[in-house]
Parts: sequence; structure tokens; C-alpha cells
Amino acid sequence: MSTLAHCQELDSKDTLRPLKDQFSLPPGVIYLDGNSLGVLPRATAARVAEVVTQEWGVGLIRSWNTAGWFAMPQKAGNKIAKLIGANAGEVVATDTTSINLYKVLSAALNIAAADAPTRKLIVSERSNFPTDLYIAEALCQERGYTLKLLEPDEIAAALTADVAILMLTHVNYRTGSMHDMAAVTQAAHTAGILTVWDLAHSAGAVPVDVTAAEADFAIGCGYKYLNGGPGAPAFVWVNPKHAERFWQPLAGWWGHATPFAFTPDYRPAPGVNRYLCGTQPIINMAALDCGLDVFMTAEALGGMAALRTKSLALTDLFIALVEERCAGFGIGLATPMTHEQRGSQVCLTREHGAGLDGSSGAFAIVQALIARGVIGDYRAGDGKVHQDIMRFGFTPLYIGFEDVWHAVEHLRQVLLSEAWQRPEFNQKHAVT
Repeated sequence: MSTLAHCQELDSKDTLRPLKDQFSLPPGVIYLDGNSLGVLPRATAARVAEVVTQEWGVGLIRSWNTAGWFAMPQKAGNKIAKLIGANAGEVVATDTTSINLYKVLSAALNIAAADAPTRKLIVSERSNFPTDLYIAEALCQERGYTLKLLEPDEIAAALTADVAILMLTHVNYRTGSMHDMAAVTQAAHTAGILTVWDLAHSAGAVPVDVTAAEADFAIGCGYKYLNGGPGAPAFVWVNPKHAERFWQPLAGWWGHATPFAFTPDYRPAPGVNRYLCGTQPIINMAALDCGLDVFMTAEALGGMAALRTKSLALTDLFIALVEERCAGFGIGLATPMTHEQRGSQVCLTREHGAGLDGSSGAFAIVQALIARGVIGDYRAGDGKVHQDIMRFGFTPLYIGFEDVWHAVEHLRQVLLSEAWQRPEFNQKHAVT
């Protein structure tokens, strides 16, 4: 059985522990929601202030050149490339995850229509992040395709000759379950199917190698594990063999081969730069760059491999402590125990019928934890296949082993005291 002293000893031996000093964490808070919104890096506030007061306030429009604003999508993109196994010049930071998915899924459908026009299915997980499914549904209606939603164990058998695109999130947002990108991509390619990967819960959390996996398209988020701030720019990667086959549908001036020639006709920029669209949000881009700089510092401490090792140790500890200290309260585990199938989060369930309204009470438990300074989040089930989920993200950049001990102790106290039954913890807000 793990003890608080053992957790403190693990922290004392943690070579990544100095990275926590690069973040601004409120006192008394154990933040286990970096899989939804990352923590503020200490460098960000000063950097954003510099952009506003000096580069914008003094440099004005000159800063597009003198401060390097125009190249920021590529600068941030090259840093992200190191985290996802891409090469320099293959990634751009831009727009939102939803918009970028629309771009790459449209391009993938163009390729499929040219190479295999009889294939009319897009396959995805039923529990994929909803925005991915909504974007795919809209494109299916527009293009005459059908979106087929399956459970994870049904996907392999569904890679048939009528499928054009396999669209998956590498780490499932609800459960933390992780696909084997290389194996799944190979199976799809063997069946003549293109792959589109959402790395929103992977980039900066688990090692990713889109090049080695021979993936076709990938997009991801800048405000979760990359700590770019709320609404931070997302990113796009396109396999170089596909990058110049078609225009992306949002053919804006930043994606033009010579944007300042101001020609009336569109000529797409070479490579992934054509996946840019309009003028970039420079203040947000500067904040994202600060978040990415922490990973550049982490390279000297072992990089993503070291972060992954710590992440697995943290999640192993959390699972073990919940099993030891919260037994008898109907708590279950939705996240795989197998390391190769686990992202950097742990998702707990609770038996239905225990809540005040006959529900699981999972939402109220999370709210009670938040009131105690342990911040996780909740995702509702469908009342059928998918259960209510209590999500806890473990960002090894700033979470320690003692944090895990105290988080589980708070959960134990919430369950023992039944504090979660208080009315204020059962009132849902706009954001859950």
C-alpha cells in the first residue's frame, strides 16, 4: 500500500520536478484538468504584455516584420512538430480544432473521390469528441457520404471496401483509451482507407509519431496539454505526399503562394502553408508559444519519453490509491490498465442509482472535489452504453506524486462524508 511518505519520496527523486516552477498554480489547488484547459506558464503574462504594449502599442504594423508576427504559425508549428513526430515545415499553428478538421477532412474526401469514387463511408467512434462527429456529419450531407459510428472493438472489422476515411481521436476524451496509431493506420491503408487523426488529447501528453505511423492527416488543440490558454490556436499536419494534391476549402489569403501580391486569383502556397486561411491571432499565438517553450526546456530532461514515464507512474498511483482508499463506494475505472492503451488521464465511473435523482452522482462528486480545491471535470453518459465519467488529467509538467495522494484523500473524504449530496453540488452550470 502506498503512503504519503512514499509519494513524497517519489517527488524528491523526480527529475522533471523543476518544470513545475515554470507554471503559475493557485495555492491550495490540485489541478487535474489539464486535459481540458492547461495551466498558465509563468512567462505568458509578461510575453503577452510585451506583444500588446510594445509590439502592437509601439511597433504597430511594423511588427509584422520587426517582431516576426508573420512567421508565428510556422514557428509554433515547428515546436509542435517535435511533439508529434513530424518534420520541420510540416505543421502550422492556426485556427481552431474544428476548423482544421473541416479543412483536412475536406481534403481527404477530395483525395478519396479522385482515387476511389465508389467509397462513400466515413468511419469513426461513437464516443469520439462531438465536434469531430458534427463536422463529419455536415461534410457527409454536403458530399453525399455516410458517417458510420462504431464502438472501438468494432472498427477493425468495419474497414471494408466501401470506407473512404477512418477518422479517430488518438486518445478518447471520455475514457483516456488510446489507439495504436501505427497499427490502426496500417490496417486502414491495407484496406485502401485514408486516416484522419485528432491529437487534441495526445500532443504534449503522450509520445506521437505521425511520420513513423504513416498517417495521412492530423489536427490538434493548443489549449489543453500544450498550455496555450483558452481558445489558443490549434494545429494542422498533413502528410507531405498529400499536402499539394488539393486545395483546402478555406482558401484564404494567408494560404496564398504570394499573399502580398494581392492577385485576384488564388494560388495555394506550397506544402502545409496552404492550410492557413486568414490573418492570425497574434496575441493568442504568442501565448501558445510560451506554452510550447516549456516542452523545449523539457527536452534537456528527457523530453516526451520522460514525461510519458512520469505520466504512467502518476496514473498508476492514482488508480491504485482509488482502489485502496475508495473501495465500497461504487467507483469503477473506465480507463485501460494496460499502459499501451492509456493516455494521460484517468476516468472514473460510479454506479447509477446512488445519486439524489437516481443518477450516478458523478457530477456532484466532481463539484464537491472542486470546492475542496481538487479540480477535475465531468462528462455525462448516454444512460445506455456510455456511463457518466469523472475525468482527471495528469500533466507531468506540473503534477507531482504527493498531489495524487492528496487528491485521492479528498475523494475519499467526499465519499465518506457524503458531502456531494449537498444541494449546491447538484446544480449544473453552463460548463460542466
